[in-house]
Amino acid sequence: MTSVMRFLSSVVNILCIPLHLSHAVGLYGIYKRIFPFCINRMSKSYNKKMHDKKKDLFRALPEFKKAGGQLTILEIGCGTGANFEFYPPGSKLICTDPNPHFEKYLTETMAKNDHLRYEKFVVASGEDLRAVEDDSIDVVVCTLVLCSVDDVSQTLREAHRTLRPGGAFFFLEHVAGDTSTWTYFFQHVLQPLWYYFGDGCSIVRETWKYVEEAGFSDLKLRHIVAPLFFIIKPHILGYAVK
Repeated sequence: MTSVMRFLSSVVNILCIPLHLSHAVGLYGIYKRIFPFCINRMSKSYNKKMHDKKKDLFRALPEFKKAGGQLTILEIGCGTGANFEFYPPGSKLICTDPNPHFEKYLTETMAKNDHLRYEKFVVASGEDLRAVEDDSIDVVVCTLVLCSVDDVSQTLREAHRTLRPGGAFFFLEHVAGDTSTWTYFFQHVLQPLWYYFGDGCSIVRETWKYVEEAGFSDLKLRHIVAPLFFIIKPHILGYAVK
């Protein structure tokens, strides 16, 4: 089965040669302008299907609010702001994303979620959050982002650095399926194409291993099967305390 999977993956990779070439000469940058429009539409569908899961996950956010203060949230890879509706009223929010073309949709989402206080939007990758001070954040949120960063470990180190002692890292990510399943098989076959469709997204990443090794003092992590397209059904969610 493994040899068949690798062969089919190679075939898909060959079929993606035009995409490889467009990326090499810089034409793929055009898709980065279109990608926020696509994500804006997909996020609405994702939120409908995952509403209860997100609501349950973010219900714990107020636990990390300092006594007498407001909850400060840093969202890595905020995209169109699909998580804003789940954040507690009065929270202060710092948004980061490497794609500046999300800002239009982000502004629209902010207007619909005036229960939050928006501090700033920073164009930055998850691996380099130098604009955020050490030990300054109550909660770092990262959803459907660790699949596409170049360096998961460095992104988690940055999240850990910015969190105050006792703060928490909240995550919700699609991950690689169990090795014995057809989901795992097709994830690996389709990965070369999915990379371009998802702007660098990996559907074969075992993200839970990185989170487990990130050096947090307490980790609450669950594997779930999401009510989504079979290739991205395997998910992890939870939070880790610094």
